[in-house]
Amino acid sequence: MSPPIVLRAEAEAEFDEAFDWYEARRAGLGVVFANEIQIVFDAIALSPKMHGVVLGDVRKAVVRRFPFCVFYRAHPNQIEVVAVFHTSRDPSDWQGRVSP
Repeated sequence: MSPPIVLRAEAEAEFDEAFDWYEARRAGLGVVFANEIQIVFDAIALSPKMHGVVLGDVRKAVVRRFPFCVFYRAHPNQIEVVAVFHTSRDPSDWQGRVSP
């Protein structure tokens, strides 16, 4: 059984904001975005260590079709999503959420 995906509050807020932004641009585009994020979550749940480590124990998964990455930690009992992050933003925003 795959470990559950748990979004930190900041990551959930980023996802919600991006969903709303895409949906406001074109009806249904937010749903397409959400589906692409879900594909990433499903892949991470099946193979948590498939993506490379980028900072400490945080790994980075690239989202297809959208300029976003999912930054996460693989714990024994869950996958902790640290950020659902637009690639044009300053990376120090998500990096500040990670303890050294």
